Amino acid sequence: MIGQIDTNYIRSRPLKLWGRLLSYGLFEGRPLTTRGRWINPLVFALFALEKRLPRLRMVEKPVFIIGTGRSGTTILGILLSMHRDVGFLNEPKALWHAIYPREDLVGSYDRGPAQYRLGAEEVTPEMIAAAHRIYGAYLFSTCSRRVVDKYPELIFRVPFVRRLFLDARFLFLVRNGWDTCHSIDLWSKRLGTHAGDEQYDWWGVDNRKWKLLVEQVAAGEPDFGKKLERLGSLERHTDMAALEWILTMREGLRLSRELPEVVKTVRYEDLVLEQEKELSAILEFCELPRDEKFFAYGKANLSLAPAKKPFPLDESLRDEFFSTMAALGYF
Repeated sequence: MIGQIDTNYIRSRPLKLWGRLLSYGLFEGRPLTTRGRWINPLVFALFALEKRLPRLRMVEKPVFIIGTGRSGTTILGILLSMHRDVGFLNEPKALWHAIYPREDLVGSYDRGPAQYRLGAEEVTPEMIAAAHRIYGAYLFSTCSRRVVDKYPELIFRVPFVRRLFLDARFLFLVRNGWDTCHSIDLWSKRLGTHAGDEQYDWWGVDNRKWKLLVEQVAAGEPDFGKKLERLGSLERHTDMAALEWILTMREGLRLSRELPEVVKTVRYEDLVLEQEKELSAILEFCELPRDEKFFAYGKANLSLAPAKKPFPLDESLRDEFFSTMAALGYF
């Protein structure tokens, strides 16, 4: 399925096909675990050109979907792409790499140093200009008024993004920890691959993302800072996913408390079970007008998978996992 496009997507809003194909082919880039990486040099050449062009369209109130991957972020992005005003970018990490080269956690485009957290102090006037020109070119090319960008790890970079786009909005997606971690584990088993001596999976090139998560995010948490050696030795993907989920949920909860006017928490289970209410609230928060095809696509495509059973957790994670589940209302 190219660019998350299926027959139902085409039937629902056929004119969206061009924008989605353009997003997939020329703006998102191809990461390590996907085919078609030959197109990346062309993508980066286009970004270099767009940085030099005048801004082709104003970028107003961009929406960023953040949280933990495999928690429903993609379906929420695809659903929002059904809105007549929206152009949707699905994890455009190549685009972000063109704006700030040290953001590549996985190692798809650069094996040099990378930063998990990015603050407003990292932003330069040149980055602001580049971001607005590239996103403006995207809006112009896809004939869209608003952009929705799904990149879960931006949850650790909200101050950075807000400095680039002063009127940015963030949808923080929450899903049951057992279900999310099971899905991450399955993703690595299904899509993990080898190239030469290197392993590519959810955790990047030879666990690059995992090491950065432990060293740069977990180290800053008082309860985990004392367990870094133990955390660094974890090997089960469910344990590793649990740490990512805990840290991400904690960050999202903090952001929701501190910045309620720009960060909205969306509970995946409520999104599925109370669609009219939740989808209406999302449109209101994003300042998007009502669109019946948006609601119709949600009704046809949102469904709740059977809940996954709990799995054994490393003792270094148990208390923190259960307390986070409780904080999110899953107990």
